[in-house]
Amino acid sequence: MRRPVAGEVHVHYSQIYVESDPDGVNPGLGEAFAGQSGGLCGAAVPGAMWLVTGLHTGSVGFTVEVHDEAPPLTPGWEDVVEVSFRPVSEGTSLVQWAGEAAWDLELPVTDYRVRYSARGMDKGRDLGTRTAKEPRADSYLLQFWPAPPGRDQVIRQTSRIAAYWHHHARGLPSPPTPEQRAEAERLARQAKERDAEDRRLHYERWEWGGRLPNEALRGARASNVLGLLTFDSDLVHTLGASAPGVQHTVALLSARRACEAAGLTDVPWVADALAALEAGRPLPPPFDDPARMSDALRSDPRVPDTSVLEAVPPERPPYQPPPPGPGDPYAVVETFPRTPRALHRISQPHYALPAVLAAAGPAPLIAALDAVWHALNTCGEHWPEFLDEIRSVRAVTVPEPPRTA
Repeated sequence: MRRPVAGEVHVHYSQIYVESDPDGVNPGLGEAFAGQSGGLCGAAVPGAMWLVTGLHTGSVGFTVEVHDEAPPLTPGWEDVVEVSFRPVSEGTSLVQWAGEAAWDLELPVTDYRVRYSARGMDKGRDLGTRTAKEPRADSYLLQFWPAPPGRDQVIRQTSRIAAYWHHHARGLPSPPTPEQRAEAERLARQAKERDAEDRRLHYERWEWGGRLPNEALRGARASNVLGLLTFDSDLVHTLGASAPGVQHTVALLSARRACEAAGLTDVPWVADALAALEAGRPLPPPFDDPARMSDALRSDPRVPDTSVLEAVPPERPPYQPPPPGPGDPYAVVETFPRTPRALHRISQPHYALPAVLAAAGPAPLIAALDAVWHALNTCGEHWPEFLDEIRSVRAVTVPEPPRTA
Protein backbone atom coordinates (compact mmCIF):
# COMPACT_ATOMS: atom_id res chain seq x y z
CA MET A 1 0.00 0.00 0.00
CA ARG A 2 1.20 3.53 -0.74
CA ARG A 3 -0.12 6.98 0.22
CA PRO A 4 0.35 9.62 -2.50
CA VAL A 5 -1.68 12.11 -0.42
CA ALA A 6 -1.74 12.45 3.38
CA GLY A 7 -2.57 15.52 5.45
CA GLU A 8 -4.95 18.33 4.54
CA VAL A 9 -6.34 19.63 1.25
CA HIS A 10 -8.31 22.78 0.57
CA VAL A 11 -11.90 22.60 -0.72
CA HIS A 12 -14.25 25.17 -2.21
CA TYR A 13 -17.99 24.69 -2.57
CA SER A 14 -17.62 21.29 -0.83
CA GLN A 15 -15.78 19.91 -3.88
CA ILE A 16 -12.52 18.22 -4.86
CA TYR A 17 -11.86 16.04 -7.90
CA VAL A 18 -9.92 13.18 -9.44
CA GLU A 19 -8.97 13.88 -13.05
CA SER A 20 -7.19 11.76 -15.66
CA ASP A 21 -8.07 13.34 -19.00
CA PRO A 22 -5.59 16.19 -19.71
CA ASP A 23 -7.70 17.40 -22.66
CA GLY A 24 -11.09 16.92 -21.06
CA VAL A 25 -13.45 19.28 -19.31
CA ASN A 26 -14.59 18.50 -15.78
CA PRO A 27 -18.12 17.07 -15.78
CA GLY A 28 -20.90 19.01 -14.11
CA LEU A 29 -22.52 17.78 -10.92
CA GLY A 30 -25.45 16.23 -12.77
CA GLU A 31 -23.17 14.40 -15.21
CA ALA A 32 -20.82 13.14 -12.52
CA PHE A 33 -23.58 11.50 -10.43
CA ALA A 34 -26.06 10.55 -13.18
CA GLY A 35 -27.60 7.12 -12.55
CA GLN A 36 -25.76 6.52 -9.26
CA SER A 37 -27.27 5.47 -5.92
CA GLY A 38 -24.57 7.33 -3.96
CA GLY A 39 -24.04 11.07 -3.97
CA LEU A 40 -20.61 11.48 -2.40
CA CYS A 41 -18.30 10.19 -5.17
CA GLY A 42 -19.52 10.84 -8.72
CA ALA A 43 -17.88 8.56 -11.29
CA ALA A 44 -20.47 8.41 -14.07
CA VAL A 45 -18.15 10.17 -16.57
CA PRO A 46 -15.16 8.04 -17.64
CA GLY A 47 -11.81 9.19 -16.29
CA ALA A 48 -13.17 11.63 -13.69
CA MET A 49 -14.55 11.64 -10.14
CA TRP A 50 -16.37 14.39 -8.24
CA LEU A 51 -15.86 14.15 -4.46
CA VAL A 52 -18.22 15.88 -2.02
CA THR A 53 -17.18 17.16 1.40
CA GLY A 54 -19.18 18.51 4.31
CA LEU A 55 -17.07 21.66 4.75
CA HIS A 56 -17.88 24.37 2.22
CA THR A 57 -14.56 26.24 2.22
CA GLY A 58 -11.30 25.53 3.99
CA SER A 59 -8.98 22.62 4.74
CA VAL A 60 -10.14 19.08 5.44
CA GLY A 61 -8.20 15.99 6.40
CA PHE A 62 -7.55 13.93 3.29
CA THR A 63 -5.68 10.70 2.60
CA VAL A 64 -5.35 8.74 -0.64
CA GLU A 65 -4.25 5.10 -0.53
CA VAL A 66 -3.46 2.73 -3.41
CA HIS A 67 -3.75 -0.98 -2.54
CA ASP A 68 -2.97 -4.22 -4.35
CA GLU A 69 -6.26 -5.72 -3.16
CA ALA A 70 -9.45 -4.67 -1.40
CA PRO A 71 -8.58 -3.21 2.05
CA PRO A 72 -10.72 -4.06 5.08
CA LEU A 73 -13.53 -1.69 5.95
CA THR A 74 -12.22 -0.01 9.10
CA PRO A 75 -14.47 1.34 11.86
CA GLY A 76 -14.63 5.03 12.61
CA TRP A 77 -15.68 6.11 9.15
CA GLU A 78 -19.29 7.29 9.34
CA ASP A 79 -20.15 7.51 5.63
CA VAL A 80 -18.72 5.11 3.03
CA VAL A 81 -19.44 4.69 -0.69
CA GLU A 82 -17.80 2.68 -3.46
CA VAL A 83 -17.58 3.29 -7.21
CA SER A 84 -15.66 1.89 -10.16
CA PHE A 85 -13.08 4.00 -11.96
CA ARG A 86 -10.69 3.64 -14.89
CA PRO A 87 -8.16 6.37 -15.81
CA VAL A 88 -8.16 7.49 -19.43
CA SER A 89 -4.47 8.45 -19.37
CA GLU A 90 -1.28 7.75 -17.42
CA GLY A 91 -1.67 11.01 -15.52
CA THR A 92 -4.29 10.78 -12.76
CA SER A 93 -4.36 13.49 -10.09
CA LEU A 94 -6.30 14.67 -7.08
CA VAL A 95 -7.20 18.25 -8.03
CA GLN A 96 -8.50 21.13 -5.94
CA TRP A 97 -11.27 23.42 -7.12
CA ALA A 98 -10.23 25.56 -10.15
CA GLY A 99 -6.93 23.64 -10.32
CA GLU A 100 -5.46 25.53 -7.37
CA ALA A 101 -3.32 22.50 -6.45
CA ALA A 102 -2.92 18.89 -7.62
CA TRP A 103 -1.31 15.65 -6.42
CA ASP A 104 -0.18 12.95 -8.84
CA LEU A 105 -1.71 9.61 -7.83
CA GLU A 106 0.55 7.57 -10.19
CA LEU A 107 -2.23 5.18 -11.21
CA PRO A 108 -1.59 2.78 -14.10
CA VAL A 109 -4.43 2.63 -16.63
CA THR A 110 -6.56 -0.27 -15.41
CA ASP A 111 -9.93 -0.87 -13.71
CA TYR A 112 -10.18 0.13 -10.05
CA ARG A 113 -12.68 -0.09 -7.26
CA VAL A 114 -12.68 3.11 -5.25
CA ARG A 115 -13.86 3.52 -1.67
CA TYR A 116 -14.57 7.02 -0.40
CA SER A 117 -14.95 7.23 3.39
CA ALA A 118 -15.90 10.29 5.41
CA ARG A 119 -15.95 11.32 9.05
CA GLY A 120 -17.49 14.50 10.51
CA MET A 121 -19.43 15.58 7.42
CA ASP A 122 -22.27 17.17 9.41
CA LYS A 123 -19.76 18.98 11.61
CA GLY A 124 -18.03 20.33 8.51
CA ARG A 125 -21.35 21.29 6.95
CA ASP A 126 -22.42 23.17 10.09
CA LEU A 127 -19.05 24.98 10.29
CA GLY A 128 -19.27 26.06 6.64
CA THR A 129 -15.91 27.83 6.43
CA ARG A 130 -12.87 26.77 8.42
CA THR A 131 -10.11 29.27 9.18
CA ALA A 132 -6.52 28.32 9.87
CA LYS A 133 -7.03 28.77 13.62
CA GLU A 134 -10.02 26.44 13.92
CA PRO A 135 -9.71 22.69 14.59
CA ARG A 136 -10.36 20.24 11.78
CA ALA A 137 -14.02 19.42 11.30
CA ASP A 138 -14.16 16.58 8.74
CA SER A 139 -11.75 14.04 7.24
CA TYR A 140 -11.77 11.77 4.17
CA LEU A 141 -10.09 8.59 2.96
CA LEU A 142 -9.94 7.71 -0.75
CA GLN A 143 -8.78 4.14 -1.49
CA PHE A 144 -8.02 2.48 -4.85
CA TRP A 145 -7.45 -1.20 -5.67
CA PRO A 146 -7.62 -3.21 -8.91
CA ALA A 147 -11.07 -4.70 -9.53
CA PRO A 148 -13.48 -5.28 -12.43
CA PRO A 149 -16.18 -2.65 -13.05
CA GLY A 150 -19.34 -2.78 -10.97
CA ARG A 151 -22.29 -0.68 -9.77
CA ASP A 152 -21.72 2.05 -7.23
CA GLN A 153 -22.78 1.26 -3.65
CA VAL A 154 -23.59 3.08 -0.44
CA ILE A 155 -21.78 0.99 2.18
CA ARG A 156 -22.52 3.10 5.22
CA GLN A 157 -24.64 6.21 5.81
CA THR A 158 -24.63 8.23 9.02
CA SER A 159 -24.61 11.99 8.39
CA ARG A 160 -27.54 14.16 7.37
CA ILE A 161 -25.58 15.80 4.56
CA ALA A 162 -24.59 12.42 3.07
CA ALA A 163 -28.25 11.37 3.11
CA TYR A 164 -29.12 14.60 1.28
CA TRP A 165 -26.55 13.96 -1.48
CA HIS A 166 -27.58 10.30 -1.86
CA HIS A 167 -31.20 11.40 -2.34
CA HIS A 168 -30.11 14.02 -4.88
CA ALA A 169 -28.12 11.47 -6.91
CA ARG A 170 -30.99 8.99 -7.03
CA GLY A 171 -33.22 11.63 -8.58
CA LEU A 172 -30.85 12.27 -11.50
CA PRO A 173 -31.52 10.69 -14.92
CA SER A 174 -29.44 7.76 -16.06
CA PRO A 175 -26.18 8.62 -17.83
CA PRO A 176 -25.95 8.27 -21.60
CA THR A 177 -24.87 4.92 -22.98
CA PRO A 178 -21.41 4.69 -24.59
CA GLU A 179 -23.13 4.76 -27.97
CA GLN A 180 -25.13 7.88 -27.05
CA ARG A 181 -22.01 9.57 -25.67
CA ALA A 182 -20.05 8.73 -28.85
CA GLU A 183 -22.87 10.10 -31.02
CA ALA A 184 -23.02 13.31 -28.96
CA GLU A 185 -19.25 13.72 -29.32
CA ARG A 186 -19.51 13.12 -33.07
CA LEU A 187 -22.23 15.74 -33.42
CA ALA A 188 -20.20 18.19 -31.33
CA ARG A 189 -17.16 17.63 -33.56
CA GLN A 190 -19.29 18.18 -36.65
CA ALA A 191 -20.69 21.42 -35.21
CA LYS A 192 -17.18 22.62 -34.39
CA GLU A 193 -15.92 21.77 -37.87
CA ARG A 194 -18.91 23.50 -39.50
CA ASP A 195 -18.39 26.59 -37.40
CA ALA A 196 -14.68 26.70 -38.26
CA GLU A 197 -15.46 26.30 -41.98
CA ASP A 198 -18.17 28.97 -41.83
CA ARG A 199 -15.69 31.35 -40.20
CA ARG A 200 -13.04 30.56 -42.81
CA LEU A 201 -15.49 31.23 -45.63
CA HIS A 202 -16.75 34.40 -43.93
CA TYR A 203 -13.22 35.83 -43.85
CA GLU A 204 -12.38 34.56 -47.35
CA ARG A 205 -15.49 36.24 -48.74
CA TRP A 206 -14.45 39.55 -47.15
CA GLU A 207 -10.85 39.10 -48.32
CA TRP A 208 -12.03 38.59 -51.92
CA GLY A 209 -14.27 41.65 -51.99
CA GLY A 210 -17.58 40.20 -50.86
CA ARG A 211 -17.75 36.96 -52.87
CA LEU A 212 -15.90 33.70 -52.88
CA PRO A 213 -13.24 33.07 -55.55
CA ASN A 214 -13.58 30.33 -58.13
CA GLU A 215 -11.12 27.47 -58.16
CA ALA A 216 -8.94 29.17 -60.78
CA LEU A 217 -8.43 32.17 -58.49
CA ARG A 218 -7.86 29.97 -55.46
CA GLY A 219 -5.11 28.30 -57.45
CA ALA A 220 -3.56 31.69 -58.20
CA ARG A 221 -2.75 32.61 -54.60
CA ALA A 222 0.96 32.35 -55.37
CA SER A 223 0.55 35.40 -57.61
CA ASN A 224 -0.02 39.01 -56.54
CA VAL A 225 -3.78 38.47 -56.56
CA LEU A 226 -4.29 39.46 -52.91
CA GLY A 227 -2.59 42.80 -53.51
CA LEU A 228 -4.65 43.43 -56.64
CA LEU A 229 -7.85 42.63 -54.72
CA THR A 230 -7.33 45.70 -52.55
CA PHE A 231 -7.53 47.90 -55.65
CA ASP A 232 -10.32 46.27 -57.68
CA SER A 233 -11.87 42.99 -56.55
CA ASP A 234 -14.45 43.04 -59.39
CA LEU A 235 -11.66 43.07 -61.97
CA VAL A 236 -9.96 40.14 -60.22
CA HIS A 237 -13.13 38.04 -60.31
CA THR A 238 -13.77 38.95 -63.95
CA LEU A 239 -10.24 37.93 -64.92
CA GLY A 240 -10.67 34.70 -62.97
CA ALA A 241 -13.78 33.85 -65.00
CA SER A 242 -12.39 35.00 -68.37
CA ALA A 243 -11.16 32.81 -71.20
CA PRO A 244 -7.40 32.31 -71.50
CA GLY A 245 -7.36 34.47 -74.62
CA VAL A 246 -8.80 37.43 -72.71
CA GLN A 247 -6.32 36.88 -69.90
CA HIS A 248 -3.47 36.82 -72.43
CA THR A 249 -4.69 40.09 -74.02
CA VAL A 250 -4.84 41.77 -70.59
CA ALA A 251 -1.33 40.58 -69.77
CA LEU A 252 0.10 41.95 -73.03
CA LEU A 253 -1.69 45.28 -72.66
CA SER A 254 -0.50 45.63 -69.08
CA ALA A 255 3.12 44.97 -70.01
CA ARG A 256 2.99 47.55 -72.81
CA ARG A 257 1.25 50.21 -70.67
CA ALA A 258 3.80 49.67 -67.89
CA CYS A 259 6.70 50.21 -70.31
CA GLU A 260 5.01 53.26 -71.77
CA ALA A 261 4.45 54.76 -68.33
CA ALA A 262 8.10 54.16 -67.46
CA GLY A 263 9.37 55.62 -70.75
CA LEU A 264 10.96 52.34 -71.82
CA THR A 265 9.35 51.67 -75.21
CA ASP A 266 12.20 53.42 -77.06
CA VAL A 267 14.88 51.34 -75.32
CA PRO A 268 15.76 48.74 -77.99
CA TRP A 269 16.05 45.64 -75.77
CA VAL A 270 12.73 46.50 -74.09
CA ALA A 271 11.05 47.10 -77.46
CA ASP A 272 12.38 43.71 -78.63
CA ALA A 273 10.85 42.03 -75.56
CA LEU A 274 7.44 43.63 -76.17
CA ALA A 275 7.54 42.54 -79.81
CA ALA A 276 8.43 39.00 -78.75
CA LEU A 277 5.52 38.98 -76.31
CA GLU A 278 3.02 40.03 -78.96
CA ALA A 279 4.39 37.46 -81.42
CA GLY A 280 4.26 34.65 -78.87
CA ARG A 281 8.04 34.15 -78.92
CA PRO A 282 10.30 33.60 -75.89
CA LEU A 283 11.65 36.80 -74.37
CA PRO A 284 15.07 37.75 -75.76
CA PRO A 285 18.16 38.60 -73.68
CA PRO A 286 18.55 40.09 -71.16
CA PHE A 287 15.03 39.02 -70.06
CA ASP A 288 16.16 35.39 -70.04
CA ASP A 289 18.39 36.06 -67.02
CA PRO A 290 17.13 38.18 -64.09
CA ALA A 291 20.65 39.17 -63.09
CA ARG A 292 21.50 40.37 -66.63
CA MET A 293 18.20 42.21 -66.82
CA SER A 294 18.95 44.04 -63.58
CA ASP A 295 22.42 44.95 -64.83
CA ALA A 296 20.99 46.30 -68.09
CA LEU A 297 18.40 48.33 -66.22
CA ARG A 298 21.09 49.84 -64.05
CA SER A 299 23.82 50.41 -66.62
CA ASP A 300 22.01 51.37 -69.84
CA PRO A 301 22.00 55.20 -70.13
CA ARG A 302 18.95 55.01 -72.40
CA VAL A 303 16.79 53.85 -69.43
CA PRO A 304 15.04 56.99 -68.13
CA ASP A 305 15.04 57.88 -64.47
CA THR A 306 11.25 58.18 -64.16
CA SER A 307 9.38 58.01 -60.88
CA VAL A 308 5.86 58.43 -59.59
CA LEU A 309 4.07 58.52 -56.24
CA GLU A 310 3.27 54.99 -55.12
CA ALA A 311 -0.18 53.51 -55.77
CA VAL A 312 -2.47 53.49 -52.74
CA PRO A 313 -5.63 51.33 -52.72
CA PRO A 314 -8.96 52.83 -51.69
CA GLU A 315 -10.04 52.57 -48.07
CA ARG A 316 -12.25 49.64 -47.14
CA PRO A 317 -14.09 48.87 -43.90
CA PRO A 318 -12.18 46.59 -41.51
CA TYR A 319 -13.17 42.97 -41.24
CA GLN A 320 -16.01 42.28 -38.82
CA PRO A 321 -15.98 38.63 -37.67
CA PRO A 322 -19.28 36.84 -37.05
CA PRO A 323 -20.44 36.35 -33.44
CA PRO A 324 -18.57 33.58 -31.57
CA GLY A 325 -20.02 30.14 -32.23
CA PRO A 326 -19.88 26.81 -30.36
CA GLY A 327 -17.04 25.50 -32.51
CA ASP A 328 -14.47 28.13 -31.59
CA PRO A 329 -15.77 30.67 -29.07
CA TYR A 330 -12.52 32.60 -28.86
CA ALA A 331 -11.64 32.78 -32.57
CA VAL A 332 -11.39 36.42 -33.63
CA VAL A 333 -9.76 37.71 -36.80
CA GLU A 334 -9.23 41.44 -36.74
CA THR A 335 -8.03 43.90 -39.35
CA PHE A 336 -7.43 47.53 -38.61
CA PRO A 337 -7.91 50.64 -40.73
CA ARG A 338 -4.80 51.70 -42.64
CA THR A 339 -2.76 54.27 -40.78
CA PRO A 340 -2.08 57.33 -42.96
CA ARG A 341 1.59 57.71 -43.86
CA ALA A 342 3.79 59.73 -46.14
CA LEU A 343 3.80 58.45 -49.73
CA HIS A 344 7.06 57.50 -51.42
CA ARG A 345 8.17 57.94 -55.01
CA ILE A 346 8.94 54.69 -56.77
CA SER A 347 11.18 53.96 -59.76
CA GLN A 348 8.88 53.14 -62.66
CA PRO A 349 11.38 51.11 -64.74
CA HIS A 350 11.93 48.76 -61.80
CA TYR A 351 8.18 47.93 -61.76
CA ALA A 352 7.67 47.93 -65.52
CA LEU A 353 10.15 45.17 -66.40
CA PRO A 354 8.55 42.66 -63.96
CA ALA A 355 5.27 43.32 -65.82
CA VAL A 356 6.96 42.13 -69.03
CA LEU A 357 8.29 39.01 -67.29
CA ALA A 358 4.86 38.31 -65.79
CA ALA A 359 3.10 38.62 -69.15
CA ALA A 360 5.37 35.94 -70.57
CA GLY A 361 4.34 33.41 -67.94
CA PRO A 362 2.88 30.05 -69.04
CA ALA A 363 -0.37 30.30 -67.02
CA PRO A 364 -2.64 32.94 -68.64
CA LEU A 365 -4.53 33.86 -65.44
CA ILE A 366 -1.41 34.30 -63.31
CA ALA A 367 0.27 36.16 -66.17
CA ALA A 368 -2.67 38.58 -66.33
CA LEU A 369 -2.93 39.10 -62.58
CA ASP A 370 0.78 39.69 -62.10
CA ALA A 371 1.18 41.87 -65.19
CA VAL A 372 -1.76 44.06 -64.09
CA TRP A 373 -0.30 44.27 -60.59
CA HIS A 374 3.15 45.40 -61.76
CA ALA A 375 1.69 47.80 -64.33
CA LEU A 376 -0.64 49.29 -61.73
CA ASN A 377 2.32 50.00 -59.47
CA THR A 378 4.30 51.38 -62.41
CA CYS A 379 1.48 53.86 -62.98
CA GLY A 380 1.56 54.76 -59.28
CA GLU A 381 -0.88 57.52 -58.36
CA HIS A 382 -2.40 57.30 -61.86
CA TRP A 383 -3.52 53.68 -61.38
CA PRO A 384 -7.29 54.43 -61.75
CA GLU A 385 -6.83 55.50 -65.37
CA PHE A 386 -4.85 52.35 -66.13
CA LEU A 387 -7.49 50.07 -64.61
CA ASP A 388 -10.22 51.90 -66.54
CA GLU A 389 -8.47 50.87 -69.74
CA ILE A 390 -8.08 47.25 -68.57
CA ARG A 391 -11.80 47.07 -67.74
CA SER A 392 -12.69 48.33 -71.20
CA VAL A 393 -11.00 45.36 -72.92
CA ARG A 394 -11.53 42.57 -70.43
CA ALA A 395 -14.48 41.07 -72.37
CA VAL A 396 -12.70 41.01 -75.74
CA THR A 397 -12.20 37.50 -77.07
CA VAL A 398 -8.99 36.87 -78.98
CA PRO A 399 -7.43 33.69 -80.34
CA GLU A 400 -5.27 31.55 -78.10
CA PRO A 401 -1.63 32.73 -78.05
CA PRO A 402 0.67 30.74 -80.35
CA ARG A 403 2.54 27.91 -78.73
CA THR A 404 6.30 27.82 -78.88
CA ALA A 405 8.38 24.69 -78.94
